[in-house]
Amino acid sequence: MLSRKPKAITFLVYLVIPILLYVFVVFFPLLTSLFYSLFEWKGGPNKTFIGSANYTQLIHDSVFWSAFRNNLYLVFLCLIGQVGIAFIFVMIINTRYIKLKGMHRTFGFFPSTIAAVSIGFIWTMIYDSRRGLLNWFLEKIGRADLQQVWLNNSKLVMTLVSIPLIWQYIGYYMIIMLSATAAIDTEILESADLDGANAFQTAVHVVLPMIKSTIMVCIVLCVSGNMKAFDNIYVMTKGGPGNASMVMAMYGYKISFEQQNMGYGSAISVGIFVLGIAVIGAMQLLQRAVSKEEVI
Repeated sequence: MLSRKPKAITFLVYLVIPILLYVFVVFFPLLTSLFYSLFEWKGGPNKTFIGSANYTQLIHDSVFWSAFRNNLYLVFLCLIGQVGIAFIFVMIINTRYIKLKGMHRTFGFFPSTIAAVSIGFIWTMIYDSRRGLLNWFLEKIGRADLQQVWLNNSKLVMTLVSIPLIWQYIGYYMIIMLSATAAIDTEILESADLDGANAFQTAVHVVLPMIKSTIMVCIVLCVSGNMKAFDNIYVMTKGGPGNASMVMAMYGYKISFEQQNMGYGSAISVGIFVLGIAVIGAMQLLQRAVSKEEVI
């Protein structure tokens, strides 16, 4: 009995509901924000059309651009800390000297399952100036002179709030890269070993080129995730001291819900979307340029 190939209409029927859900969850809120950004709106039924005035204000808003720089700094640290350290862990776990590999994968992934708010509270306690583990440790090793109110240090605060993010998602990217390295033929790695390549040379010249596409996926996920970072930073600092740890999503939240300026908050959300797309697009162009140079 000959099997019938499904018709195009069958594929369409199966895809309708997922596409509608995607449009409703992603595009509808974006279009709604774009609409409301054209109004002076404090919430409620009354709106005053002001055209592009909110975007003019956004372009000249120094706090927003400071928050954007903080997001870029966060992205830079997390690319090194999350993706970079995850790759190192992958290479360590894949060595023949490591036992109980499944346990390492499980415990490595565990922090990424914890709510970001809980992570924020945990690290706030670690940084606490009176009862925190960090100041306690400095006292125990005889460096009490280094103790301080850590989250009040405007020069260090963005680095300090990035550490919980790095710690939380190393295991997430490690699992993604482990799945990619599992597809590498063991004969390739054995050949590199027989040729006298050390662990660093094998990682850089053999493994890295073979999982390059997976690394790029991890980079895009890392950039997009940290361009909209909010939860744990809000719990730890609420953007302070001053605006030293303010990020774009938090600024949009404060404008929209604390100052009740929903129209300008909508303009900020559109700005976040545009800048996020621009940063990811710039990284994609850079990656293509590097790939072309390698081919040449």
